[in-house]
Amino acid sequence: MLIDSHCHLDRLDLTAHQGSLDSALDAARARGIGKFLCIGVDAANAPVVKGLAEQYADVYCSVGIHPLDLANNGQASLDWLVHAIDHPRVVAIGETGLDYYYHPEHAAPQQASFATHLQAASQSGKPVIIHTRSAKEDTLRMLREADLANAGVLHCFTEDWDMARQALDLGYYISLSGIVTFRNASELREVARQVPADRLLVETDSPYLAPVPHRGKPNEPQFVHEVASFLAELRGESLEQLQQSTTDNFHRLFPLAA
Repeated sequence: MLIDSHCHLDRLDLTAHQGSLDSALDAARARGIGKFLCIGVDAANAPVVKGLAEQYADVYCSVGIHPLDLANNGQASLDWLVHAIDHPRVVAIGETGLDYYYHPEHAAPQQASFATHLQAASQSGKPVIIHTRSAKEDTLRMLREADLANAGVLHCFTEDWDMARQALDLGYYISLSGIVTFRNASELREVARQVPADRLLVETDSPYLAPVPHRGKPNEPQFVHEVASFLAELRGESLEQLQQSTTDNFHRLFPLAA
């Protein structure tokens, strides 16, 4: 079994499935994808992702405010976040984090939001799903300061091995998406070779970032199979080995989804 550890089911382009999410999920299940983690990005979609997790037995969800959505949605209060994650199908907090790539001037509100999510994680014991881009030092500093017992995952990882190593030392997992299959991702492939087998997750981040050979098309959960197959060959493992290790890792990190 494979698990898509990060997807946005409420945002999928379902044209290829005649508008049917059921059909898209069935296509993934037919390829051995056994569970899906549907990610929260703002207050408006929190009830949506919870509803999907309630509707499908193999779908779980997270709740949080994406750092790039703060301009439209504002800060999440700690009270709102703690209440919103108090749901049996919410297995994680996020996605949250820091992204300075487009707007480094927004660092302060992003850090305030990230701190709130980390505080909620500390109170609840639920792991955090972290989006980080061009914010290496601040991300690592805040993770050290939070010192979370159950840590979390740096999703759709695109940074260097030094950042991955420091995050691993803090207890975090590294999740890789279809970006690792891109022609210009040689540095990321070096990271992928070095992540310990017991700390690796796979994801699609669908509908974004479809892997080769689907690049340029809408991404969907079934394509986590392409990500896993590419990684297995890259790391010199069998696909069966990688499936087992990433599934075990997912259940260890997200015990509420077991």
